[in-house]
Amino acid sequence: MKLTEKLALAALYRLDPETGHGLALRALQAGLTPHASPVTGPRLHSTLAGLELPNPLGLAAGFDKNATAIAPLLNSGFGFIEVGAATPLPQAGNPKPRLFRLRADQAVINRFGFNNDGAETIAKRLMKRPPAGVVGLNLGANKTSADRAGDFASVLKTCGEFVDFVTVNVSSPNTEKLRDLQGKDALSALLAGVMEARKSLSKPLPVFLKIAPDLSENDLQDIADVARAQGLDAIIATNTTLSRDGLLSAERDQAGGLSGAPLFEKSTRILGQLAVLLDGDIPLIGVGGIGSAEQAYTKIRAGASALQLYSALIYKGMSLVSEINTGLDQLLARDGFDHISQAIGIDKEHYT
Repeated sequence: MKLTEKLALAALYRLDPETGHGLALRALQAGLTPHASPVTGPRLHSTLAGLELPNPLGLAAGFDKNATAIAPLLNSGFGFIEVGAATPLPQAGNPKPRLFRLRADQAVINRFGFNNDGAETIAKRLMKRPPAGVVGLNLGANKTSADRAGDFASVLKTCGEFVDFVTVNVSSPNTEKLRDLQGKDALSALLAGVMEARKSLSKPLPVFLKIAPDLSENDLQDIADVARAQGLDAIIATNTTLSRDGLLSAERDQAGGLSGAPLFEKSTRILGQLAVLLDGDIPLIGVGGIGSAEQAYTKIRAGASALQLYSALIYKGMSLVSEINTGLDQLLARDGFDHISQAIGIDKEHYT
């Protein structure tokens, strides 16, 4: 990390976390952050659900909720980015404060509650996105909706023409009873509606599902069964956790979803277990606690075909993206792999 990046992060730490987040977005929009071409090469270039990625490291949803910084984020070294979550109607989200830095734990707690400008406004921004680069949209449901399952299909119809993939997010802990949609019957019905809505688009669109880390073995089996039956293109494992085990920071008891370093082991265990259950039938995207090339490599060996991060950027800056991809390439070479695909899931049995 360069000195200028360290100084910028130190300045942001002096601000309320949500204010700091907003300033970081504005700095990207204004071109005040350094550009970095994606680190790529024969080992890192890969295909995910038919999408060509220069490298496997993506930006997780939540950083750019309203699709206001797509171009600069695509120029920050990521292999792909995901914006949102978007809901059919605009909503303010939960009352502030709702974002908390846990610096002693290198973690974050948020309880935003799908605050966003609404699908129609976000669609207008997505229409103006750069043609190059892979951009996905996280689909959400309005808190007051009488048909939350229908909300996902609605956002897909509004925005689907302008993105390269969509993610069904039923795993946020910050919308009451949203996680109930992860149950087998509810999830099957919801995904069937999304797949039907996809038929209205002019192009094939990969559909991903983002799951929680707080799931039992039976839950995972149900998700694997539904994912196969509905023809999902990928599963993102995982969203934030409700667990607070081992935290040191004063803010540790705040309500909301916990992300960052403490999530690494739990999310990787879920990833590995799901990799065993799916046995290569559906690709997995590993998310949760990635803060180094070694941790990225661990996720791949547990079963991830691609990766996402967000919280670590708060503590290590955007330069982390290129550092992880460079280190990942070196680790693959060290172990004699010519391509990332050769390492995917080779340690998955360790998590059963």
